[in-house]
Amino acid sequence: MLEVANSAVAAQDWPALAAELGEYGHALTGPLLTPGRCREIAGYFAQDDRFRTTVDMARHRFGSGRYRYFTHDLPPVVAELRQAFYPKLLPIARDWADKLGRPAPWPDSLDEWLARCHAAGQDRSAQILLRYGPGDWNALHRDVFGEMVFPLQVVIGLDADYAGGEFLMVEQRARAQSRGYATRVPPGHGLVFTTRDRPVPSKRGWSIAPMRHGVSVLRSGTRHTLGLVFHDAT
Repeated sequence: MLEVANSAVAAQDWPALAAELGEYGHALTGPLLTPGRCREIAGYFAQDDRFRTTVDMARHRFGSGRYRYFTHDLPPVVAELRQAFYPKLLPIARDWADKLGRPAPWPDSLDEWLARCHAAGQDRSAQILLRYGPGDWNALHRDVFGEMVFPLQVVIGLDADYAGGEFLMVEQRARAQSRGYATRVPPGHGLVFTTRDRPVPSKRGWSIAPMRHGVSVLRSGTRHTLGLVFHDAT
């Protein structure tokens, strides 16, 4: 599977994706997974032993729906997709850090970066599988699990037969009203998006545009998504 994951991720138009990320803070990929692989990953949701914890979003006032954090014993397809994406996202992350005058602590190897996360106390898996039914939604938020943060992450659509449930991003603009985006993520495709903010040009060079993401209300059907996060959690 690793060769397949690497090929699918490598086949994307990365200069175009980087440009779109720079312009909007998110970018939709082409196909990454077959329908059969999507069904396989969605089916993991019912397998309790694959997960370290389950969150009921309504209970915590995060929205409505459920999500589950995988254990570190990731399914091969999840681990391999994460490994394949990291080196493609790394140049974008470093470029953004340079523009904002921030440190770029991310080494060339994902394994080395995760070892640094664990040494800093962020040693719990942050890979996530989400499920929404009719009426479910996800409040606008930012996924920051500690001091060690990778600025980009990926959500992969797994279902086609639902209405509503668009991926939402809201950009806070300086001295202006916020700007919103809504994207339907097709099954097997990925959406790369910023974890918390992105650089935007300003009169003084580059400024920070804080961004939050969420999911609009699902009107019908079931929506599963796989979330790939490139830092671990406290």
